[in-house]
Amino acid sequence: MSTNFVYGSGNPLFKEPKKSTPTPTPKPSAKKPDSTDQLVKKLQEGITGLTKEEARLNEILKQEQERLKGSGGGGGGGSTTLTDEQIRENERAYQRQQDAAAEAEKKRRAGQSAYDLLLSEFNQYGLGSLVEPLKALIVSGPSEAELTLALRQTEPYKQRFAANAKRLASGLRALSEAEYITLEDQYQSIMRNYGLPATYYTKDATGKQAGFEKFIAGDVSAAELEDRIAIAQKRVINAAPEVTTALKQFYPDITNGDILAYTLDPTQALANIQKKVLAAEIGGAALGQGLGTSMQRAEELARFGVTGETARQGFQAVAEIAPRGSQLASIYRQEPYGQAEVETEVFGLTGSAEAAKRRRKLTELEQASFSGQAGATGGALGRERAGSF
Repeated sequence: MSTNFVYGSGNPLFKEPKKSTPTPTPKPSAKKPDSTDQLVKKLQEGITGLTKEEARLNEILKQEQERLKGSGGGGGGGSTTLTDEQIRENERAYQRQQDAAAEAEKKRRAGQSAYDLLLSEFNQYGLGSLVEPLKALIVSGPSEAELTLALRQTEPYKQRFAANAKRLASGLRALSEAEYITLEDQYQSIMRNYGLPATYYTKDATGKQAGFEKFIAGDVSAAELEDRIAIAQKRVINAAPEVTTALKQFYPDITNGDILAYTLDPTQALANIQKKVLAAEIGGAALGQGLGTSMQRAEELARFGVTGETARQGFQAVAEIAPRGSQLASIYRQEPYGQAEVETEVFGLTGSAEAAKRRRKLTELEQASFSGQAGATGGALGRERAGSF
């Protein structure tokens, strides 16, 4: 008995296509993408593999279609009478066709899963916006070099690695993506280890931190950043109150909450920051002895090699000598002599020899004065008081 074979759902032998089970998306790797070049190479290999698989499946479909046409005999219009064996063969061919279609769908979903995996992995580093434009680029099948160039021309890429443009404008080389991200991670680790507020190192949704961009553009290494923080933390914030007072007095733009931010300003050279901190230490030493000083004077002393420690010793001597010297200059009608002159001699500044000469002269005047009164007041008393300056 023969049967008219009808394709489609009207055929009682027709079987609904099997529904493929979506391939679960693998968990993203914790490994950071090394560079855009390596990323593009990985994507290009995936494109090539999917293209070959698609071609193979298309060939299978084509062969099955040819087999179905051939099994129909003369191939004229209208229905064709088939034997039971031909019907079974058609069923098998149809099943192979459905299996091939399911396999193609599986491969398509695998390609989507690879994109989703890459997107998820890059989102961990705030780079998801860089992967999204790749979806269209992958379909067009560009070469590795073309894909790399196209990626680096996208606006999300330019925004994410904005410091590179500033580096190039300053005559510095652009950092690779791996170098860029590694440097950001080092900045973050250093700031966290020193206990800085999270606002100094927390990145936004795109993985950027405005302060880091300035550091990278200014070619600030991780070691230099740590040195800056150490200066602020150990020599300013934890220093004597007089040092902090002097710092704010000399550089009034600094507030208590901004001391770290000021020292971390990448527009300030490290040597310049050290100079300011040293000036504050010198000024603090003067304040500690009840003496006043200025930013200019403190910076001058620093240029002459005065340190925080020598400043503390020197200003102790200045505090002992200056009041008496000023008093004697007034008594004997000499040129004013006070803190500035004593500092010049004590710290060995320009004119120190002249300052020492003036001090000796005041001493001699005092000694001569008491020597002249020795007959009336007693030699012992005169010798005791003379030369006390």
